[in-house]
Amino acid sequence: MSINPELQGRVYPQTPGYLVGREKIREFSRAVLSANPLNFDVEAAQAAGYADLVAPPTFAIVMQELTLQQLLADEDAGIELSHVVHGDQRFSQSRPIVAGDELTATMTIASVKTLGGNAMITSESRIEDAEGNHVVTSISTLVVRGDS
Repeated sequence: MSINPELQGRVYPQTPGYLVGREKIREFSRAVLSANPLNFDVEAAQAAGYADLVAPPTFAIVMQELTLQQLLADEDAGIELSHVVHGDQRFSQSRPIVAGDELTATMTIASVKTLGGNAMITSESRIEDAEGNHVVTSISTLVVRGDS
C-alpha cells in the first residue's frame, strides 16, 4: 500500500489530557543526561521563577508520541510501521513544560512528499495547556520506505 497523499492537511483529534509529573520529568531528564538542577530540584526551579520542576525542551516528544500513534493507527494513511524511520525533529516553544501542567496535543499533517520511491510525512503537533494556551509545537518528519 502506498502513502495516501490526501493526508496532507488532515487534523487528528485532540489527545486526552496528560498530567506532567515530577518523576516523569526526572526520569526523562536522566535519560537525556541532563545536569540542569531545574529538571530535578523543586526549590531550584521555584527560585528561578517556575511553579515546579522544568522539563527539558525535548520532553514534548512524550506528547507528540501520543499524536503519532493516531497517524500510525490510521488505516487510510497507508503507513507500514516496519518501513518507517524518523527523519527530523524540531520544537518551537512558547514556554517550558513544568510539572503540574495538564497538556493536550493536536496533530496536523503539514506535508506529504514522495522522493525516490520513499514518502516523507511532516506532522506538526500543537501542544497546549489546560487553558488552551500554546506551550510547544513539535514538528516531526517520518520517512516511509517504499516497497522494493
